Amino acid sequence: MNYPKIQLAQQVIQLCAAKGIGHVVISPGSRNAPLTIGFASHPDIKTYSVVDERCAAFFALGIAQELQQPVAVVCTSGSALLNYYPAIAEAHYSKIPLVVISADRPKHLIDVGDGQTIRQENVFANHILYAANLKLEISENDENQKQINIAINKAIIQHGPVHINVPFAEPLYETQEMFSEEVSVISPKNISEVLDEENFNSFLKEWNSVQKRMVLIGVSPPNKIEQEFLESLGNDSGTVVFTESTSNTHHSNFFPGIDKLIAPLNEKELFELQPEILLTMGGFIVSKKIKVFLRNYKPKNHYHLGEESSFDTFFCLKHHFKISENYFLKEFFTTKYAIDSDYQKKWLAVKNTRLEKHNEYLKKLPFSDFKAFETILSTLSDDLILHLSNSSTIRYVQLFDVNPNVIQYCNRGTSGIDGSTSTAIGHAAVSEKQNVLITGDLSFFYDSNALWNSNIPNNFRIIIINNSGGGIFRILPGDKNSKDFETYFETSHSLTAEYLCNMYGFKYKAVSEENSLKNQLDLFFADSDSPKLLEVFTPRKINDVLLLNYFKYLKGV
Repeated sequence: MNYPKIQLAQQVIQLCAAKGIGHVVISPGSRNAPLTIGFASHPDIKTYSVVDERCAAFFALGIAQELQQPVAVVCTSGSALLNYYPAIAEAHYSKIPLVVISADRPKHLIDVGDGQTIRQENVFANHILYAANLKLEISENDENQKQINIAINKAIIQHGPVHINVPFAEPLYETQEMFSEEVSVISPKNISEVLDEENFNSFLKEWNSVQKRMVLIGVSPPNKIEQEFLESLGNDSGTVVFTESTSNTHHSNFFPGIDKLIAPLNEKELFELQPEILLTMGGFIVSKKIKVFLRNYKPKNHYHLGEESSFDTFFCLKHHFKISENYFLKEFFTTKYAIDSDYQKKWLAVKNTRLEKHNEYLKKLPFSDFKAFETILSTLSDDLILHLSNSSTIRYVQLFDVNPNVIQYCNRGTSGIDGSTSTAIGHAAVSEKQNVLITGDLSFFYDSNALWNSNIPNNFRIIIINNSGGGIFRILPGDKNSKDFETYFETSHSLTAEYLCNMYGFKYKAVSEENSLKNQLDLFFADSDSPKLLEVFTPRKINDVLLLNYFKYLKGV
C-alpha cells in the first residue's frame, strides 16, 4: 500500500474510513496529493477522478443521494475549492451529507503572494453545518482529530454538508507502506425521537375537529413513509393529499399534478378548497401555484413533520415536529378520530374532470415540448430512476401522472440548472437500476463538463428537449418582442449535443417529430456498450402559447 507520510493526511483518511465514508471524489492537484495518494490506496474506499470541481461536487452529491450516506470530495488549494459552492448550497437545502475536504497552504503563506492561495477557512460559512479548520502541527491533545470527528458526525446525524480544511507543507509526495498515526474515533450520537406531547395533542385536537384537512408532500426519497400510513391518509374522506412527482409517494386518492387542479379554479372554488389545517412533509415544493394559493387562502395553522429543517413557506407555520414521519404517523393513526366529510370526494371529482380535459387537449397538440414530454413519459418502465433538470423540465413533468414505480429526483434545494447532469451521473454510478435524465438544452450545455467522466455506466441515458433556448422565459412574464429578449433572457442558440457525444463516447440520435421520437424510444432504453443521448428538437416559439392555452382549456375558456 501507498500511504502519505504526513500525519495530518493519515488522520483525515483513517477517520473518514472509520466513519463509513466509502466513496471519495477527487479532483487533480498537487497540494491535495497526500490525500489523493492515501484515499486511492485505501482498500475500503472507492475513489473517482473528476477534473472539473463543480461537476465533481454534484457527482458526489448524486452518489450520496442514492446511498443516503456521506460522500467526500477532495480538491487542491485555491479557486478549485470555490467551484464546490453550488453543490454545497444544494446539499445544504436538500439535506444531503457531503464532506468537503480541501487542501490548503500553511497559514504563513496566505495573503503573501504565494500561488494558488486564497482565504479558505470558513469560506462556506453560510451553507454548511460545520467548518473544521485544521492546524498544520499535530498537538498533544489531538485537536485536529476532534475537529474531524465533529465535522463528519454532523454530516451523518444532521444530513448536510461540512467542510474540513487541511493545510499541508511540502514535501507532499512522500509515502510509506502502513499508517503510523493512531486515530481516536468518536462515534456519532443518535438523536432519540421524542414526541412533543403538548403540541401533538394540540394538533390532534385541531385535526379531529375540522372537515377540511390538507396534506402536502414535497421532495422525499422513495419508501420514506410506510405504505400503511399513506393508505390511511388516502382513505380519509376529510383529507386531501397533494403530492409532487419528486415526493415519490402514491395512492389512487392522492392529488398529483397540483397545478393542473388549482390553476383553473375561480375565487369561489379556491375558497372551497382552502384547508382549515395543513400538514406538510418532505422537502421543497415545485408548484408556485400551491404556494400562491396557500399564502392567499391560508389554513388556520400549518404544521410540518420531519427530522429535517422546516420552512414557513405559507407564513402560517405553527409548529415543526422534528421526528420521523413514520414515528409520528404511527402515534397519529392510533389516536385520531377525525370526522368524515365530503371534502376529498368533491375534489376527486374535479381531479377526474381535469384528467379528461388533459387527455383531450393533448390529442390536439402539434409536436412541441408538451407533446414530447407526453410521448417520453408514457414509455418509462418500472425498473428505472428518472432524473429531471430544473426550470421547464420539472414543471412539465408535474402535469403528468407518471408511472408510480418510477423513482424521481431533481435538485430542488436551490432549483439551479448548474449540476443536473453531474448529479444524475453520480447517482447512476452507484445504482443497480437504469438511470435516465430528462433535461433542457440550456441545463445540459451549462453542465456539459459532466460528460468528462470515466465513471458513466453504459446503461445511463440522457434525453435533451432542445427548443433552442431558455423556453421557461417565454412562459414567464416579460416582453417577448423586445430586442433584448432573445439575447439576454431566452439566450437563443443553434447548438447541438452531437459533437459532445462524439467526443465523450455517447451514442447519439436526434429527432424532430412525434413518430420519429416514438420509434427511437423503442431502442433508446435497450442495452448497449455505451451510454446514449437522444436529442429532441422542438419548435422554439409555440411552446409558451400551447402551455398557457392548456390551462385555459382546463378552465373551459
